[in-house]
Amino acid sequence: MARETNTTSGIALVDKPQEWTSHDVVAKSRRLFNTRKVGHAGTLDPMATGLLVLGVNSSTRLLTYLVGLDKEYTATIRLGASTITDDAEGEILGYTPQAQIERIATEDITAGIVALTGDIMQVPSSVSAIKVDGKRSYARVRSGEQVELAARPVTVSEFELNGQRATVVDDHTVIDVDVRVVCSSGTYIRALARDLGFSLGVGGHLIALRRTRVGNFSVDEAGVFDPNGIAPTLISPAVAAARVFDVLELSTEQSVELIQGKRPVVACVDGGPLAATDPEGRLVGLVSVTKGIARTIVNFPADEEKAN
Repeated sequence: MARETNTTSGIALVDKPQEWTSHDVVAKSRRLFNTRKVGHAGTLDPMATGLLVLGVNSSTRLLTYLVGLDKEYTATIRLGASTITDDAEGEILGYTPQAQIERIATEDITAGIVALTGDIMQVPSSVSAIKVDGKRSYARVRSGEQVELAARPVTVSEFELNGQRATVVDDHTVIDVDVRVVCSSGTYIRALARDLGFSLGVGGHLIALRRTRVGNFSVDEAGVFDPNGIAPTLISPAVAAARVFDVLELSTEQSVELIQGKRPVVACVDGGPLAATDPEGRLVGLVSVTKGIARTIVNFPADEEKAN
């Protein structure tokens, strides 16, 4: 007899282990939550750890609005060597002579970081999931093609130097730099590593990356997949939406009207999206308000169970 599918909806925060793909996390979550309806808001590379935001059941409808939130990372950049992928997973293209490395001062690194802070144009790493004429860039690179992606605007609102140290790798001296980055969605941290190394004339790539925050969701809240298969706790759709949008509290009558596809009159300034909740605190939908009339952008099923 088939097991009944779980209908609980919510946002799950997971601290992704190293070497797992984002798809691995989604696949395991589907089994643990007993539903096929699981998605994520923003991929993490296998070498990265940290916060992965999942939507379960109808809360996958929120993911569109979570993908674009700003993100915070801690990372380690290795100066003195470049790789084909701009991170530690790729083949080393070469090392910089030790004498050149020894000429780099902390002030040089700081100046390079400042130049990469703010609204910048960034060329994404060629080994990435960006599509070029319908085919993933990484697939084209792996098939031997030369891929040059166009620069795109991104915002690096904070780029801090937290520490640095010289180390020896394969008999070559390099400098490992610890940083913290707050940036807009779509920013490649490994491209920042590459560009910092290029600006210093020594090459650079990313050797460690951890995502610590997505919008108002922190890795400190995230659960982990333990050996017993305990699933991370779900955040209810209403609570999750309230972290992203202003809340519009509806009466029972207004909630019913919205569920029925009508446009209730509300006492609210124009704007949206707004998280519309019923008197019981359940998320009815995301709405926009124009001239006191609420219109549904996305609705949420009334028959799904509420998360904690």
